[in-house]
Amino acid sequence: MVREKSILYFDKVGEENTDETLRAAKKRAEELGIRDIVVASTRGGTGVKAVEAFNGCNVVVVTHSTGLREPGKQELLEENRAKIEAGGGKILTTGHAFTGVSRAIRKKFDTVGLADIVAQTLRMFGQGMKVVVECVAMAVDAGLIPVDRDIISIAGSGKGADTAVVLKPAHLQDLFDTYISEIIAKPNTP
Repeated sequence: MVREKSILYFDKVGEENTDETLRAAKKRAEELGIRDIVVASTRGGTGVKAVEAFNGCNVVVVTHSTGLREPGKQELLEENRAKIEAGGGKILTTGHAFTGVSRAIRKKFDTVGLADIVAQTLRMFGQGMKVVVECVAMAVDAGLIPVDRDIISIAGSGKGADTAVVLKPAHLQDLFDTYISEIIAKPNTP
């Protein structure tokens, strides 16, 4: 059997693609009956939009870890946290799967950690592709999404969302069992 599907390719990375990415991801979720959505959101704007777009679904918003950019500081805006939670979204704030220990090794010893290699390999498909895989592993390990069915993961290349995929998730310890079955949207330039 052969199937033909379309992929949205954006000419530029960035938040101007957010609404179109969410629209395409929602359409695909409805077609496939997917109800579990993971979305990366630093300050929470994309998370708020995702909770609104995927109303009634299990929406997990993955933030930056506290202290990622500044010691002790959480970048998720409190007003967006309140909107996400009021809309039924779950918020996951934890150490990043590909960043944590690898960043410490890089800073301390000026060398590359193994997770850096995985992250750089995924970035060959765009920054958002690294983030969609990373956030899903984090959400699975937190018990917020199932591992026995496809989910949709949405992320971006800095601000907003420009990448969306359908994938079969896996725990971080089984990362290479993660399977991206469909690309819904991604930038076609770095």
